[in-house]
Amino acid sequence: MSAATDTPKIKLTGVAKAFGEKRVLRGVDLSVAPQESLVIIGGSGSGKSVMLKCILGLIAPDAGEIEVDGRPVTRLSPAEREEVNSRIGMLFQNAALFDSISVWENVAFGLIQGKRMDRAKAKDIAIKKLSDVGLDSDVGNLSPAELSGGMRKRVGLARAIAGDPDIIFFDEPTTGLDPIMGHIIDDLIVHCVRQVGATAVSITHDMPSARRISDRMAMLYKGEIIWEGPTDQVDDSGNPYVDQFIRGSAEGPIQMELRKL
Repeated sequence: MSAATDTPKIKLTGVAKAFGEKRVLRGVDLSVAPQESLVIIGGSGSGKSVMLKCILGLIAPDAGEIEVDGRPVTRLSPAEREEVNSRIGMLFQNAALFDSISVWENVAFGLIQGKRMDRAKAKDIAIKKLSDVGLDSDVGNLSPAELSGGMRKRVGLARAIAGDPDIIFFDEPTTGLDPIMGHIIDDLIVHCVRQVGATAVSITHDMPSARRISDRMAMLYKGEIIWEGPTDQVDDSGNPYVDQFIRGSAEGPIQMELRKL
């Protein structure tokens, strides 16, 4: 294997972030291989979303380094950061569609606004990507308000893959969906990621979904990666925090903070 293929697609070294006195990330070390699908599991408030925002450059870490394709990205100029992000797709938790424009324009938004692509060409690509996620071309002319929750997720996925990105981030991809639709979305995620040959990083607390879409899992707890390994080894992690989380048990080392009445 050549040195180039040994380079992680994404690498975090000692990444830390605090907001005031609240330390959210406490020195995260993590690597994601090219074309790997990594799912980061962990409860609410564990730091998953903050870590994702640091990788995307939306938040600057207080310490540590983040690399994409071996290139440090934490101190890039806005133009350089934009170039890196142009190769990244994102499926937001609630799809985050623009209600003021049509479905196809939502899918083509990055192509038209980011890459200055001709609208007719961008529309053709958008319709093709809608087809890839199982939606007819007629859906492209609808308003997002006319879509069901599952359809909105599909449109969000079509937008995420519209530019054939190198990296795709998925933020709680099955939140708000019934189990059947959640399974359908997971199957589409696996299909679309393989189709474009992307590296995928997802954050979720939905364990059935995490198992379906991942090659490898990592658990973030109180701002640190406490376990990582192949998905088929998560049930034998030997880590009591991981065991409690994947079982969804109230008993174990993870104690939820409850408000006193």
